[in-house]
Amino acid sequence: MTAAQPRPEDDSATIRTRTVLTGRAVEFGRPGARSGIAKQAVSGPVSAGELGLTGDEQGDLRVHGGPDKAVHCYAWQHYARWREALATAPSPATALALLQAPGAFGENLSVEGLDEHGVCIGDRWQIGTTVMEVSQGRQPCWKLNVRFDVPDMARRVQDSLMAGWYMRVLRPGAVQTGDVWVLLDRPHPQWSIARLLGLIRDRSTDPATLEAVLGLPLPPSWHRLFSRRLASGAVEDWASRMAGRTP
Repeated sequence: MTAAQPRPEDDSATIRTRTVLTGRAVEFGRPGARSGIAKQAVSGPVSAGELGLTGDEQGDLRVHGGPDKAVHCYAWQHYARWREALATAPSPATALALLQAPGAFGENLSVEGLDEHGVCIGDRWQIGTTVMEVSQGRQPCWKLNVRFDVPDMARRVQDSLMAGWYMRVLRPGAVQTGDVWVLLDRPHPQWSIARLLGLIRDRSTDPATLEAVLGLPLPPSWHRLFSRRLASGAVEDWASRMAGRTP
């Protein structure tokens, strides 16, 4: 699944928050590892600030959380596709149980009417009383393998481009279930999150493409990733992220 640019917007469609979720960081997966991936739905307004939603935590602040990954969003429409895809996986019971309600992927906002093909880097959205900006797509890690009890779940998520995206909070406020999303600005309409995630997945090292990407408002982690590809002509090792192994 690839996309060169966002799908045309449908004026009749409403983009809204289906569910707001938060979670505390707990021991997870292996000794010494922690994660806040097990999010639970919360009712009523939830405060959103520079570091995310009140009551939400991340287990490893080296790679999660912070201003550039304050709020993780995931398209609710993907759940039906995952239920179909994982029905034939070995021992699918855990995965299929998770996929009955939002929160399976550790998202803070379960979103209706929008996915990675329809959201672009640098987009500014009014959500509730907040203004948020799309900062990057999610690069799935080994914790999804554990959560779903599917050994290659992180790879499946990366390959599908159904990975979700992160938002930074530009104007603090409150979010809640049912919030309508209003697009305020789209400075980079050719650069959907799906397109950028596709470059990572497809191991792109094309200099012209990478130079164009480096002109975008990338967070530091993505700037390093694409800069190193441009400088070396090589792709980063995914072993640690995908399988939890030391490269």
